Amino acid sequence: MEVFVIVVTTPTGDIGGQVLDRLLNSGEAVRVIARDSSRLPERVQAHVEVIEGSHSDAGTITKALEGAHSLFWLVPPAGPDNAETARRYYLQFAQAAGREAARHDVRVVGVTSLGHGYPGEAGLLSAALATDEVFENSGAPYRALALPFFMENLLRQAPVMKEQGAFSMANAAGRPLPIVATRDVAASAATLLMDTTWHGQARIPLVSPDDLTPDTMAEVISEVLGHTVHYHQVPLADFQAAMAQRGMSRTAVQDFASMVAAQNNGIYEAEPRGTASVTATGFRQWCKEVLKPAAQA
Repeated sequence: MEVFVIVVTTPTGDIGGQVLDRLLNSGEAVRVIARDSSRLPERVQAHVEVIEGSHSDAGTITKALEGAHSLFWLVPPAGPDNAETARRYYLQFAQAAGREAARHDVRVVGVTSLGHGYPGEAGLLSAALATDEVFENSGAPYRALALPFFMENLLRQAPVMKEQGAFSMANAAGRPLPIVATRDVAASAATLLMDTTWHGQARIPLVSPDDLTPDTMAEVISEVLGHTVHYHQVPLADFQAAMAQRGMSRTAVQDFASMVAAQNNGIYEAEPRGTASVTATGFRQWCKEVLKPAAQA
């Protein structure tokens, strides 16, 4: 019987790790690309084939795709002192992968940004959309999971919500901000990776059933945590200054600032989406099941 091998990038990351768990629980044959295999949990090391290296390296991706039938693709975040533009960084990863996926007829499920068709510069989001073009132009079978703001981005502020009753971002307080839970992204990715019937290329927007602004998110958080939590909108210039003070390169600061400016300018509304795009996890449910335990820890 032919064995269908699924290749997973970023296996120790938030989304990649959840995808990997779902595949292993389903009994799939999995191969992972990892810079450092020692960071993989023992359960994973015992049940996967490991290709050591970076998936930005042509030799590594070529080796990983030999005999594979599908690939989970996600570009890892660059270091804060990375001086390259986000677009250049992302494309360094994608070009060899697109070529090799097309050569081996490997189905690629990629994590990208919602906002295809947005006319302006969007920093990290533009870089992700440029990656889609590489896979699309390669001719490889491709499903782009087009995503908005991750709910999990709020987790790093859980202690502040508990201790100071506030959280802050540079996103507009009164503008709806489409969101998604990473567990819903992982579920969709795993389903597509295990499906051997699809062909061609398509975009799949994934957005929670909520229509919340940061201000109304604060109201939900307050109700779930049991005390008042306010949202504070940081001016974009202050947001940039804070990132620079933390040691981020000038290029990285600009890419992040361009991303937030595009979010405030409606990039996520630029791409059509229908009822099939609505995911299972609502914001209140996520706050109860994920944010509240994190705040209480």
